Amino acid sequence: MNYELLNKENNKVTIGMKVDAEGFNKAIKNAYMNERKKFNIPGFRKGKAPKSIIEKQYGEGVFFEEAVNLLLNEHYPKAVDELKLEVVDRPDVDIKEINPETGVVLEAIVDVKPEITLANYKGIEVDKIENPVTDEAVQEELAKVQDQNGRIVTLEEGTVVEKDVANINYAGFLGEEQFEGGTAEGHDLTIGAGQFIPGFEEALIGAKVGDDVDVNVTFPEDYQAEHLAGQAVVFKVKVNSISRKELPALDDEFAKDVSEFDTLEEYKADLKKIMVEQAENADKAAQRDKVIEAVSELVEVEIPQGMIEGEVDQMIRDFGMQLQYQGLQLDKYFELTGSTVEDLRGQMGEDAKTRVKTNLVIEKVKELENIEASEEDLNTEFEKYAEMQKQDVESIKKMFETDNFEYIKNTIAIRKTVDFLVENANLK
Repeated sequence: MNYELLNKENNKVTIGMKVDAEGFNKAIKNAYMNERKKFNIPGFRKGKAPKSIIEKQYGEGVFFEEAVNLLLNEHYPKAVDELKLEVVDRPDVDIKEINPETGVVLEAIVDVKPEITLANYKGIEVDKIENPVTDEAVQEELAKVQDQNGRIVTLEEGTVVEKDVANINYAGFLGEEQFEGGTAEGHDLTIGAGQFIPGFEEALIGAKVGDDVDVNVTFPEDYQAEHLAGQAVVFKVKVNSISRKELPALDDEFAKDVSEFDTLEEYKADLKKIMVEQAENADKAAQRDKVIEAVSELVEVEIPQGMIEGEVDQMIRDFGMQLQYQGLQLDKYFELTGSTVEDLRGQMGEDAKTRVKTNLVIEKVKELENIEASEEDLNTEFEKYAEMQKQDVESIKKMFETDNFEYIKNTIAIRKTVDFLVENANLK
């Protein structure tokens, strides 16, 4: 087999492959062995008719297509390897010549990974990301914990205020007529939640248990029920009960209840420590993204559609896995949202293109700086995985040794490359 790079234009190459007569005829014989059971020839049991008889009845080229497929399966990967090409899509194959006496000439046109030029990526100016944790933020987080530990009490006296849950009966009237769909009994309405049309919840503020209240409101002009859109109506409302969340006092007893600390000040200090750690981690992640984005903007590259489609495929697989963790299948998601996989692919296209470009840039920096994973890096990574998976290190190594640890080596090298870019960036 003879392999030749016939043409390279942008990210598309043409590979020439020539097979001599001996190789082609061998492929034809193999094709016959694969396909002979498909033919019913009078006088022969199915699959037992000689090759020459089948060719005589169906034509000399009856096995050519399968023979070419066999040759491609064998030789296309070898051609890619010999010519040192990084292909990113399936090839389009054209048969230029085909003859049992002279052989076959094939041309495969395929997209390859684009070559990028990158310079001035060290010292790139990027805004520094800092989001310090303020005392106000700690107080807000403390208020959330306080709210989570509140208890609902039913009031024997008092009036409806914002955030109360009022249990009500109501009936809606348009003029003198009660309209359909505007009636309910024993409905729990959270005041201020915006569950009802504007003005309804506000009108109940100040009402007492047992009160009858006429609520005058106007339906929005774009209301889904056309006969009510823009109409002024009256809801006759009966307040059955009022429930309110009672919050615990923010004191040392509260701290003991919700934490391992004996005083509120100790609990607040620990809460702030946790928030600072979370904020720093979030800032680091955002800073890495910002630096990578800035470096990527230095590059102009035409990305083959095959690479984008491949990334979209991966994004859809990841999305499907996320749905499964939530107990939902992808098909069910499409059914519930009224969307299709084509819609999802369209939504993911631009993000996929950005991801591909980012990966190309990181790979280029890794190559230029000769960044690799050391043995120490590998051992540290194995220990980290072992701790996360609660397994011994040797078991973790066996998970990755099938590809000679290439996956984990590449993961480490990419992370080190991003670290390198951040460390060498000019953070303003």
